[in-house]
Amino acid sequence: MRANGLCWRVVDAVKGYFSYIKGWILDDFVYISPTQAYALLKNDENVTLLDVRTPEKFAQEYVEGAMLIPLQVLYENISKLQNVKEKKIIVYCHNGRKSIAASRILVKNGFVPLNVKGGILRWKREGLSVIQN
Repeated sequence: MRANGLCWRVVDAVKGYFSYIKGWILDDFVYISPTQAYALLKNDENVTLLDVRTPEKFAQEYVEGAMLIPLQVLYENISKLQNVKEKKIIVYCHNGRKSIAASRILVKNGFVPLNVKGGILRWKREGLSVIQN
């Protein structure tokens, strides 16, 4: 009986961790669609676009005007964003997972991130353009 209770606690912990990583719980940032992000970029000068993918992915394609700071080095390079701290930061990655982690880092450092749901994959599915090399 005791082992059974422990198993359920482990299952609950794994579900909680998975939900956190997926961004389903405990988020203190806003999600926006690619279309909303595009509209903000076109109509609001107080917005910065941040790509948190790898340099290899960025070299293949990116959203015009994006600044690249890969998630793996975002914390160490947060000072590169200090000049835009008062701006909204639209964050995207490949499919939306890395941008969740990046948005959490940004919030902890006093930024206001707007996370693009579905990343650059959804951006393209919604018919928005990307720069391809």
